[in-house]
Amino acid sequence: MAAAPPGSATKHTFSSLLKQKSLRTSPPPKSRATMAISMREVDPAFQGAGQKDGLEIWRVEKLQAVPVPRESHGKFFTGDSYIILKTTAIKNGSFRQDIHYWLGKDTSQDEAGTAAIKTVELDAALGGRAVQYREVQGNETEKFLSYFKPCIIPEEGGVASGFRHAEVNQREHVTRLFVCRGKHTVHVKEVPFARSSLNHDDIFILDTESKIFQFNGSNSSIQERAKALEVVQYLKDTNHEGKCDVGAVEDGKLMADADAGEFWGLFGGFAPLPRKTFVELNGVDTAFPPKLLCVNKGQAVSVDCEVLTKALLDSTKCYLLDCGCEIYVWMGRETALEDRKRAGLAAEELLRDGNRPKSHIVRLMEGFETVIFRSKFNKWPKKAEAVVSDESRGKVAALLKRQGFNSKVTAKAAPVKEEPQPLIDCTGNLQVWRVNDSEKTFLSFSEQCKFYSGDCYIFQYSYPGDDGEECLIGTWFGKRSIQEERTAATSLANTMIESLKFQAVLVRLYEGKEPIEFFPIFQNLVIFKGGASTGYKKFVSENGIQDDTYSENGVGLFRIQGSGPDSMQAIQVDTAAPSLNSSYCYILHDGDTVFTWIGNLSSSVDQDLAERQLDVIKPNLQSRMLKEGSEYDQFWKLLGIKSEYPSQKIARDQESDSHLFCCTFSKGVLKVREIFNYTQDDMMSEDIFILDCHSCVFIWVGQHVDTKVRAQALNMGEKFLELDILMENVSRETPLYVINEGSEPQYFTRFFTWDSAKSAMRGNSFERRLSVLKDGVKPRRDKPKRRPITSSHTGRSSVPDKSQRRSTSFSPDRVRVRGRSPAFNALAANFENSNARNLSTPPPVARKSFSKSSPDPVKPPQRAASIAAMSASFERPRQTLIPKSIKASPDANKPQSEASKPKSEVNAKESSTPAAKDGKTVAPTIQEDVKEGQPEDEEGLPVFPYDRLRTSSTNPATDIDHSRRETYLSSMEFREKFGMAKEAFAKLPKWKQNRLKIALQLF
Repeated sequence: MAAAPPGSATKHTFSSLLKQKSLRTSPPPKSRATMAISMREVDPAFQGAGQKDGLEIWRVEKLQAVPVPRESHGKFFTGDSYIILKTTAIKNGSFRQDIHYWLGKDTSQDEAGTAAIKTVELDAALGGRAVQYREVQGNETEKFLSYFKPCIIPEEGGVASGFRHAEVNQREHVTRLFVCRGKHTVHVKEVPFARSSLNHDDIFILDTESKIFQFNGSNSSIQERAKALEVVQYLKDTNHEGKCDVGAVEDGKLMADADAGEFWGLFGGFAPLPRKTFVELNGVDTAFPPKLLCVNKGQAVSVDCEVLTKALLDSTKCYLLDCGCEIYVWMGRETALEDRKRAGLAAEELLRDGNRPKSHIVRLMEGFETVIFRSKFNKWPKKAEAVVSDESRGKVAALLKRQGFNSKVTAKAAPVKEEPQPLIDCTGNLQVWRVNDSEKTFLSFSEQCKFYSGDCYIFQYSYPGDDGEECLIGTWFGKRSIQEERTAATSLANTMIESLKFQAVLVRLYEGKEPIEFFPIFQNLVIFKGGASTGYKKFVSENGIQDDTYSENGVGLFRIQGSGPDSMQAIQVDTAAPSLNSSYCYILHDGDTVFTWIGNLSSSVDQDLAERQLDVIKPNLQSRMLKEGSEYDQFWKLLGIKSEYPSQKIARDQESDSHLFCCTFSKGVLKVREIFNYTQDDMMSEDIFILDCHSCVFIWVGQHVDTKVRAQALNMGEKFLELDILMENVSRETPLYVINEGSEPQYFTRFFTWDSAKSAMRGNSFERRLSVLKDGVKPRRDKPKRRPITSSHTGRSSVPDKSQRRSTSFSPDRVRVRGRSPAFNALAANFENSNARNLSTPPPVARKSFSKSSPDPVKPPQRAASIAAMSASFERPRQTLIPKSIKASPDANKPQSEASKPKSEVNAKESSTPAAKDGKTVAPTIQEDVKEGQPEDEEGLPVFPYDRLRTSSTNPATDIDHSRRETYLSSMEFREKFGMAKEAFAKLPKWKQNRLKIALQLF
């Protein structure tokens, strides 16, 4: 006798089962101040559940929950009921749990009722914090289907029928026809193998013994066709061990196509299909305004209210929120377990009475409401952590232990390890423009890392990537910048993106909300108060606002922050005591009077950065260091009045668990649909997707998106922030990235298991996947590598070694004195002279990433032409003195006695002896053979004139170590250029050596 469908006559049996279980257990009176759950109802099969990331599945057998082996996950039978627990470890170290109970179309009434009750018990065992979903075969939620990609295809049979089923690949193959529906997740249903089953609206898959056909209805979308191919691959692997042919048939094609002819031959010949020949009668349930009902002793009573508010929900009761397509069961944290079960029963009855077989039931606990549920209410309060979960889990554990089960309290997830920081090369080309009204003004190297809070800036940064030259174009809006210039900056940046044929990434940034990729690009960023743009000056003048633009001769207070020499910032703050913070270092100056204030909670890195920033803000002045608590009266006088100030570091938005949304944007209205358990394959070339990780938002634009829609990508991101889809009180100033398919940077692809070859293939989403599936070829790059981004600025300096840090003395009486060599003065002048540019070239193999794990070295593109054209800015206006060459002995390469060696070599040996005795570090020598007729210096290296050793030389020296160009200078020319002897230079910290070499184009 066939079992009745779970949605038809479950009421009597479910009620009887619930009543029997209630009679067997008489829970003691419970305090309303605590979570009132009857722990005797918890099935011991659930002990230890939900303590690790992943899926756990139970099947209902003889009204008991029996675990399903992992190798059988994803296999469902139409005559069974299942309970599925999905546990996800999230970044804050806790677990998020979702429980689904799945009812096959032939499952018995008792099994369906047991599955519903056991789901409530499992939730209680987990502390009452899981969200519960009712899943009916053929109408599963997208979240449920995302666990079993690409699809589930339930088999006939079940435990109640004695497992009268067989594995598909263990029986004689039977030709089967499936219909597939869905753009993002695929619902698969077997239909009769007949022409009358076909229609023009859906995708059909015909699985024969030797070949699988996909029939694409003429009204189906490219995305639906591409997703259906994943089902074809699944059938090929499951039913044919990966060995069978695949054919695609387009609706309307005649017998001329080989695959079409073979396909229609299986149906007895080709014949046109009438419109809507196969339509399911149980259509989609319509939505209507939410209606709130209170469940009292199993009866649902309507709640009269004009506006839904959270205040209507009582923690001691259960409620139903009927939204048509979904019915939400809200359970107060102080309700009894039996009340929660009755609330679920009331929701089932509501569906049956309204004849809504396709509506979903979602049960959730107070404090763990979903975003969609909260969005139904007016101004739902900010979500707070529930306080009952640990208590309830403890009660479950204590009860099970008394009953003889060795159960442990549900463990918290181990804190998720921080992912490696996104890689971005720091040796690329940087260009910066300031926006003046509707135009952009190019900034020289000495000015491009100096921003004003009242201005807007555009920057273009190109750097070596894995697949060629990468490019990032961004806008930076100061806190006090005007709207007109922000709009102009956005328009100008979009024009730059279009000129690069959308191969660059666009980012929109606000001051104080910069992402972690931003600072390594600028390396040493200073942000001043006020503004220098014409728009800001005009705005201040017209509105009578005091212009507080920074002046070198005035009073200024700078907060120093950063992660190291490759990423440090100096931010000008209000000149007042509350601006101080014990976790930072500060630079305070009044004209030529300079103080460095060291907070008690600052690190050695902070103190080192403060010393480095002095060379930028006040390079030619002495500074006095003041440790917190030992300040001079003059220091407090400059800050106005001594007052309290904070000690905690300024919090930045932290990256949270990411969410992917597919988006449509029409007439200013943004609609999004979340893609659960997303992968790269979920991102179709015809759509726009938004990846939200809270600290920043990425807008990914497929290659086949319409041009007009593509132009709205940034507006879609701004609208997304405005809507606050996830109800996280996200800032409207959150960084927005616009990324075009094929130009994905590593700080985006790290959220996926990414294959760059997939996004570089030709054709639409369906054509790409069909070529891989049908021909059995791996994705390959049909697209040429990105063209180099030309730039007038050349190269970046290598980042100083973090291990080479100077120690700082905290004596208040110590006066900081910094010696100035000619080379260092040249560098300082380069910072101070607005017309000068730093045009140093990085070492050919230098690649600095923001991650601790360094990638393979990549040689930057050649920029010799640009370097040669602008190298004169580093030349000193004095004549270069080249010493006379000393002729080497013709027998220089032969073994010599000590007496026969050149005098210069002997002198070098003698001069190096004292240093060796003192244990001091001496620059290592490079053991190279000296070419005949070539002069040697004291170290035995060949000597070259400075003009041939410069990175921009038109006649460069060959066969040298490019990382140690300075060692090939003669001692006289070395002292002239560096202002010191080679021995003194070798004793300098590595970062200072590099700085001097940069100034002389020897780096």
